[in-house]
Amino acid sequence: MRIHFTSVDLGRIRLAAEPDPLWETLLAAHMLQTAQGPLVFDAWRARVRPRLTDPMRRVLALAPPRGYSPDFLTPPETAEGGLAGGIDAMLSLPRQRLCAELELLSADRRELRFVRGLAEGGAASLRALGEGLTALHDAAIGPYLGKVREHIEADRAARSQTILLHGMEHLLATLHPAIRWSPPVLEVAVPGTAEDLYLEGRGLRLVPSFFCWRAPTVLRDPELPPVLVYPIVHDPAWLPPAPGRVVPEQRREPPLAALLGRTRAEVLEATARGCTTSELARRVRIAMATASHHASVLREAGLITTHRANGRAYHTLSVLGRELLNGRPLLGQ
Repeated sequence: MRIHFTSVDLGRIRLAAEPDPLWETLLAAHMLQTAQGPLVFDAWRARVRPRLTDPMRRVLALAPPRGYSPDFLTPPETAEGGLAGGIDAMLSLPRQRLCAELELLSADRRELRFVRGLAEGGAASLRALGEGLTALHDAAIGPYLGKVREHIEADRAARSQTILLHGMEHLLATLHPAIRWSPPVLEVAVPGTAEDLYLEGRGLRLVPSFFCWRAPTVLRDPELPPVLVYPIVHDPAWLPPAPGRVVPEQRREPPLAALLGRTRAEVLEATARGCTTSELARRVRIAMATASHHASVLREAGLITTHRANGRAYHTLSVLGRELLNGRPLLGQ
C-alpha cells in the first residue's frame, strides 16, 4: 500500500498512547490460529486456547489468520471510547456496510453458520459477536494487559525520542522494516494489498500493537479514518509464570545468551524499550562503564543505534537488532 501524505498530514500524525483493545483482540485472534512467533507466543497460546468458548470462536470465524478480516471489528471509536465504545459503534453498524464487508471474506468463512446469521441481518447475531469480542478480550488480553501496556509504553517512549531528536519524517522512515518513507509517500508491505491511500488532510493514526506480528496492517476501506497498525519489539520472556509455578531465584538466561553472552544479550533486550546509558545499567544491574562498553559493541555490530542530546546518550534497537531479538530471518527470506 502506498499512503500519500500532504504537508498538512505530516502535522496530523498521532501516535496511540494506549493499547487499542479491539485491534489487540483481532490480532490475538489471528495469533491463536497460527504457530507464528513461538518464542514469544507459544506459552500464551497454551494458556488461552483451552479457555476458548463458543462466543469467542465466533470472533475467530471472522478473523482468519491470513487474508481479510472485516474493518467493522476495529472501529475508530475504540480510540476514544475503549472496548465498550468500540463495541457500541459496531452494534450500530449500518446493515449495508456489514453485508458488504462480510462479502469480502473468503468463501469458506462466508459459509460458516454464524457468519451467515450475521449476513442475514439478525440483531441477535450482532449482539452475540459483541459478547464474543468482550469474552475474547477478557481471556486473551485482560490477564496480560499490564505487560502489553508496558511494551506499548516502551515503544511510544522510543518513538517520542525519535520525533524529538530527528522529526516526524524520520519516525516514518524507521517505523518498521516493512515500511519505507519515500516523501511524500509511505510504502507499506501489507500482505494482499497493493493500493493507494490518499490522506488528503485527515492525518494518520499510528497504533503500536503487541499481537501484530511480522507485517503492519491497515483498514481496507479508504474512506474510514486512516490507521496504520505496526508490530513492536517483544521481550521473549514477557509472560509471567503460571500461578502456582515455582520459579528458581536466579537470573533468567536470555534466548540470545549463547550467541552474544548473557550480559550482552540482556543489554540488547533492555535496549528494546529505549533507554539512556544510566537506565541501561540500572535495568541490567551492571556498572555504568560496563553498560557503555556493551552498548558500544552492539552499536558497532549494527544492533542498536545511539542518539546524543543534552549530554546524554539514548539507545534504541536498530532494524537488525529488532529482527534478531524477535527471531526473524536476517537473510531476506
